[in-house]
Amino acid sequence: MELKRLNKAISETGFCSRRGADKFIEEGIVKVNGETAGLGVKVSAQDLIEVDGKVITKGVKNIYLAFNKPVGITCTTDTEIKGNIISYMKYPERIFPIGRLDKPSDGLIFMTNDGDIVNKILRARNNHEKEYVVTVHKPITQEFITRMRNGVPILDTVTRKCHVEQLGPKTFRIVLTQGLNRQIRRMSEYLDYRVTKLKRVRIMNIELDLPVGNWRDLKKHELQTLNRLCESSNKTHF
Repeated sequence: MELKRLNKAISETGFCSRRGADKFIEEGIVKVNGETAGLGVKVSAQDLIEVDGKVITKGVKNIYLAFNKPVGITCTTDTEIKGNIISYMKYPERIFPIGRLDKPSDGLIFMTNDGDIVNKILRARNNHEKEYVVTVHKPITQEFITRMRNGVPILDTVTRKCHVEQLGPKTFRIVLTQGLNRQIRRMSEYLDYRVTKLKRVRIMNIELDLPVGNWRDLKKHELQTLNRLCESSNKTHF
């Protein structure tokens, strides 16, 4: 049975950081299976952990979901924000999004309770592909496609070369391996195009296959492939 340090186990639930967990442990408000725990304690997935009387793990297995986020939903765990993704899903366990998808955009996003995989998937240097189908407000030209492919100056940098193909008069497909803030919208705006619809249809090996607003568990073979794609990361496998 795999054991991990208590502060790591707490941080992986998304409850707080490791440093925050250490503080709670030092204050004597963390219990494992009903007993007050000290620094350095190791726990397994079957242990019940409480912080200040609140149960944060019940030995629940890790959750990995593919979710088709609707337009208008914000990718935040702050439930005070109207239209937040947590309140929308009402999932019975504590989960959080991996990365972001703009409020005006829809499509695939991963949801999990496993903090270990976040950096693995988000690290751009691992060349994790994200594929989008985008509609703009006016007809696309070959010059637009070529310039999008070769890199556009935004946010004090030039975007990486990427795959772009035209799908229709005003629609194109783009595959990115970096995640700059509002990247596709900023790239299009630089070239005098305004995005009217943006849908993420793939993250790495997972393709969008759900109606808007629905979610599903990732399948075993999908998780195995994700692990393989993430092998260059220093994080442990999930």
